[in-house]
Amino acid sequence: MLRLSVFAFLLSSGSSMAVDLTTTTLDNPTAYIPPQCYTKTLDDAGVAHNPCQTCHVSARRPNFVNDPVLQQSYAMPGPALVNPWTNLFVDRTGVVAATDPAEIKAYVEQDNYLGTDGQPILAAKLAEVPVDWDSNGDGQWAGYVPDSYFAFDEEGFDHAPDGRLSGWRAFAYQPLPGGFWPTNGSGDDVLIRLPQAYRQDASGAVDLEVYKTNLSITEALIRRADVAIEPTDETAMGVDLDRDGVMGRATEVVFSFAPLDGEMMYWAGLAGTLSGAEAPLAAGLYPYGTEFLHSVRYLDPQGDTVAMAPRMKELRYMRKSRWQTYADLEDSALGEKKEDSDFPDRTKQFFGSSEAGIPTGNGWRLQGFIEDAAGDLRPQSFEETVFCTGCHGGVGTVDDSTFAFPRKLAAGSLRDGWYHWSQKSLSGTPDLIRADGMGDYVHYLRTNGAGDEYRANSEVIEAWLDGNRKLSDAKAAQIHDDIAPLIIPSQGRAMALNAAYRDIVHGQSFAKGRDAHVTPMDKTVWRKVEDEQPTGIETPEPAWFARR
Repeated sequence: MLRLSVFAFLLSSGSSMAVDLTTTTLDNPTAYIPPQCYTKTLDDAGVAHNPCQTCHVSARRPNFVNDPVLQQSYAMPGPALVNPWTNLFVDRTGVVAATDPAEIKAYVEQDNYLGTDGQPILAAKLAEVPVDWDSNGDGQWAGYVPDSYFAFDEEGFDHAPDGRLSGWRAFAYQPLPGGFWPTNGSGDDVLIRLPQAYRQDASGAVDLEVYKTNLSITEALIRRADVAIEPTDETAMGVDLDRDGVMGRATEVVFSFAPLDGEMMYWAGLAGTLSGAEAPLAAGLYPYGTEFLHSVRYLDPQGDTVAMAPRMKELRYMRKSRWQTYADLEDSALGEKKEDSDFPDRTKQFFGSSEAGIPTGNGWRLQGFIEDAAGDLRPQSFEETVFCTGCHGGVGTVDDSTFAFPRKLAAGSLRDGWYHWSQKSLSGTPDLIRADGMGDYVHYLRTNGAGDEYRANSEVIEAWLDGNRKLSDAKAAQIHDDIAPLIIPSQGRAMALNAAYRDIVHGQSFAKGRDAHVTPMDKTVWRKVEDEQPTGIETPEPAWFARR
């Protein structure tokens, strides 16, 4: 009754700002289908553009969700045919025009994650969980408690104010084409953390060299490729990293995983002494218990560029809570495909809560925090978290449900890619080279004819594409060694998108869409689609990691 009373009070104080964090009922039963899936792929001249390739491609195993067919039609269950993401059609030009540039700049530069003591604000709040955040009513927080301090050393490791290592490590990567480019509204970063056993030597003592080695082994498993490392004592690690048959000093982790042929890889340190059930290892999969932390932030004009702002829009968290074998993952994917075929209008069902997070069908649990109307971070509602499952729950382009780590900057780049964007900006970051030899961003511009899924970013179109939406060879060459000029917006655009997004925050209308935009998108986004409506894309594009 107490929780209901609190929610009733919130309703009475302004219904547009009330979000019920206790319910697991979905107002939008297809909240897992992202708004980008409603893009009009055909332009006025009947030319097909392909933003769908970012997600829907032929996967590499052990991802068994092969969905390139979704590049070719709007294959959605009946309840999803009417576009529920109505925020895409809201005109925010008046809000943006009325926003004081100095005020919005001060807003985005305010840190809503760390307090003045350097501690996560949410950790203190969750220690005595607010009653309206406590979905099971037991007085305790059952989910993730933010414990990163975003204070990184020269190797990307995060430290608490007292110098203690949190276990989180930042890495740099080429942002996924489209919505994750800062020019489309947000900056972001990603941190990874392996369980304690992967951070300890065989005796159980914390050992940073062991941890770095296990992170490199993880990178090799996800890349399915060798990874260069600093000279490392294999005897201390307890594993022949370079597979030369000698326990010497290795300068690379050699990838070789073919169990049926007797080719195995092993973890370093304590994890390497554990059984396969306790510390399983397989190509393409992260260790059991791996965590990711992903902050999504406003844009901050600084000097003559635009940087990631201190203020967070969202803090997203995922943990590998269940190990699944290749057979488990294949059975799950085939079962979902069969259900989609047998019951095409049946929507997916989700379990969990805003507090405990939502488990996916492939072993991960997702949870998040987002701004309340005043700009403070609060837990995402159940429905707001279901939104995250559509992509991380299973599309062809992911590796073990993740997007960023497979795109991590490789060894040979600055600090071998282990740094946070606050330590070095995106400037000088090269384009990712696809398996077919083309730059990933060049390929995206040439096949999509735009710099975002909605084909609504006029700044990118005017600066980089000609009148026929084509990218010239000269422009392509500019991206090869530095993607920043393409994906960093002008300061004016950054400020406009900040103001537009904050209007969504004030209304707490994330369930209707959380994309930052100023003008309505009717020209390039469908309000309604027909079942199996063709996109006009005749030949699906391959993934960046695949050859034609």
